[in-house]
Amino acid sequence: MTPRQLFLSHVGQTSEAPLCLHIVKAAGSKMWDADGKEYIDLIAGISVCNVGHRHPKVVAAIKKQADEYLHVMVYGELVESPQVAYAKKLTDHLPASLNSVFYTASGSEATEGAMKLAKRYTGRAEIVSFKNSYHGSTQGALSVMGSEYWQQAFRPLLPGIVQLNYSSFSDLEAITEQTACVIAESIQAEAGVIVPQNGWLAALRKRCTETGTLLVLDEIQCGFGRNGSLWAFEQFNVVPDILLLGKALGAGMPLGAFVANKKIMNALTHNPVLGHINTFGGHPVSCAAGLAGFDVLLDEKLIESVQQKEQLFLSLLKHPLIKNVNSRGLMMAVEFESFEINKKIIDALIEKAVFTDWFLFAAHALRIVPPLTITEEEIRDACTKILSVLNTFAN
Repeated sequence: MTPRQLFLSHVGQTSEAPLCLHIVKAAGSKMWDADGKEYIDLIAGISVCNVGHRHPKVVAAIKKQADEYLHVMVYGELVESPQVAYAKKLTDHLPASLNSVFYTASGSEATEGAMKLAKRYTGRAEIVSFKNSYHGSTQGALSVMGSEYWQQAFRPLLPGIVQLNYSSFSDLEAITEQTACVIAESIQAEAGVIVPQNGWLAALRKRCTETGTLLVLDEIQCGFGRNGSLWAFEQFNVVPDILLLGKALGAGMPLGAFVANKKIMNALTHNPVLGHINTFGGHPVSCAAGLAGFDVLLDEKLIESVQQKEQLFLSLLKHPLIKNVNSRGLMMAVEFESFEINKKIIDALIEKAVFTDWFLFAAHALRIVPPLTITEEEIRDACTKILSVLNTFAN
């Protein structure tokens, strides 16, 4: 049997018609399939490979750690140098109140841990989230997802979830002294790159403070320079009580985290002891890779060119079929008339060796979230191919 047949027979599927691209190599902003075809990657593993595929310093860090030890026991009594070094580096580049990192194996697990921490610390049960929000697909994360389409097949979900309209000032009154936490994306990703209204995140922060509610900001997709600053919340002059990280956190290796003040985080240490644990969270190889990737992001000043590259995309992506482009940094949603048109465009682009997809809550929009290392030449090449495809559909 071919690898494609084996894939369809033995690997769990997430759709009835998977793309079945057989990728055998990736580097920088490029991928190659089994036939040697070269693709420009405009997805970056959905905001995972911010420093590009297989950055040499990330690969070197993985090899070095693999020569020392792999899994021992991630949570318990052991001090693991990659975890400690990465936690110190992260907190050095976060507000002083966010000084304690709890590692997980994914962004979804970070959401789960933050929900438990908020309920344990506040003694409250209610959790507020927002429509068209995405925080993962596990049971708890699915409970705070902002779309009945994705939830309905898996009910009953967690009780006590209140959903509000993102960026609505009036809805903030629904946050009360019964609310343990509010979970919000600093910039909504799967909704099609929705930036909150001016002053809304600050108003959300103020309401949470007034009611003793913990503010959880999800930067699993938009962290690590994706939106033109190291953390997206910096652009809105707010500081969360808990920060969710994932995707680019591991520089291509599986890693997630929730970050809080040590006083809040210590609520998981007693009544019960081991209030939150997981087997692979903060895996030493993932932490070594993530730390190396974080160093690359900072040392190579990749964030400084994000807005310039965004403007290049925007200047080139002009066509009658494009209805609008929502963007903040190198997170972009190119809107078309319908999902049907968008899907045909995506399929045609893959044929032309440009790899992209659509958004969960904005299926009519094409996703552009490339590695931050993408070059201007690669951007021009990708946009030329996009416009070529659009011209075929316009005719």
